[in-house]
Amino acid sequence: MDSSFAFSPIGLVHCASRYRYEAARQGVYSEGNEGVIELQPGHGYETALEDLSGFERIWVLFVFHLNETWRPKVTPPLTGIKKRIGVFATRSPHRPNRIGMSCVELVKIEGLKIYIRNHDLLDLTPVLDLKPYIPSADAFPSSKAGWRDEVDASEIPVDFTADALEKFAFIKEIAGRDLTHFCKVQLAHDPVSPDRKRIISYSDGSYTIGCRTWKIAYTVDEQGVHVYDVHSNYLPEELLPDADDRYQDKDQHRRFLEKYS
Repeated sequence: MDSSFAFSPIGLVHCASRYRYEAARQGVYSEGNEGVIELQPGHGYETALEDLSGFERIWVLFVFHLNETWRPKVTPPLTGIKKRIGVFATRSPHRPNRIGMSCVELVKIEGLKIYIRNHDLLDLTPVLDLKPYIPSADAFPSSKAGWRDEVDASEIPVDFTADALEKFAFIKEIAGRDLTHFCKVQLAHDPVSPDRKRIISYSDGSYTIGCRTWKIAYTVDEQGVHVYDVHSNYLPEELLPDADDRYQDKDQHRRFLEKYS
């Protein structure tokens, strides 16, 4: 047990998601996002990729490169409660060894580039290995899922007005940010909790939740969560031409406000 092992990445992920909160909680919930795994040259990986193109899905083993510590117990975001779960019973990135695994759709392979879809990876994620997904060996749909079975049964429906979907589509076009997916993940459990710092409640019964520099408006009733609008979280003076642009996204907000003033 005193042995240690050193692993070198075989490549990196390139995709639009850069921040942890942008990653899907699992690739299957990612609404068709795309990315590329680019393998390092000079190692014979072209030969290693032969025959993989016939598989529809692959397993990607990777490093949670944005995490530096681990926790014996964690609070998964989808629990909707302050219940702490043993880390080995979760897919949390806060692990003793920062190894992640994700089943993604394989689109195509071109040289050392593996094009993927429906993933939960972040830009510049180091990739350790690739393996084919084999349905007869890897799929057990009737298996019990412990605490997740109870949580999944309590999930709250999230719907969107046509106006919100139109604005979300425009933001995704100009900024690459998938606010529809963000809402489905963040609002399906405990959508009005005062403990969540980026949720604000208003006297008319509505709420907003912050996503980076955007503010999403919604209401909640017995039928579920109803998302109806999105606003820029910048003040007018913060969008003046000479204003500081810490997140390099103010041109996107100006375009949005020009279209939806």
